[in-house]
Amino acid sequence: MREKPGLTPCLWMDSNAEDAMNFYLSVFEDSRPINVSKGPDGKVMIATVEVRGQTFTLLNGGPMFPQSEAFSFMVDCADQTEVDYLWDTLTADGGKPSRCGWLKDKFGISWQIIPRRFYELMSSRDPAARARVFQAVMKMDKFIIADLEAAAKA
Repeated sequence: MREKPGLTPCLWMDSNAEDAMNFYLSVFEDSRPINVSKGPDGKVMIATVEVRGQTFTLLNGGPMFPQSEAFSFMVDCADQTEVDYLWDTLTADGGKPSRCGWLKDKFGISWQIIPRRFYELMSSRDPAARARVFQAVMKMDKFIIADLEAAAKA
């Protein structure tokens, strides 16, 4: 019996798939390379990695299709320390912070760095608390859990 094929996002890169792969493998402890294919010139053409259980492929395809916010990786963070680490690391060396937990890394890939506590607060039975948390998020770049909790209690 044949297994069902998987579903793997493929990110079109200009010419830096190998650099992006190495960067992501260094940022996330629970990551690994799956396959690296080189072109006739000996340079990486396609790199498939697994990061936090998600497999994705980086393809050196040239400059015609730049990255956009239309695609992003959402990262579930256990606590503020993890939020801070990922935010600081992914925005370093040319990355750019954005609003509501979004950022772009130095390769132009969009990420959403979201603490678990946000989801817990947004699951409150109190609609006013949910509204206050949502309004707090709309004013933030990086999520600050203490500020979200304060908004929920206000």
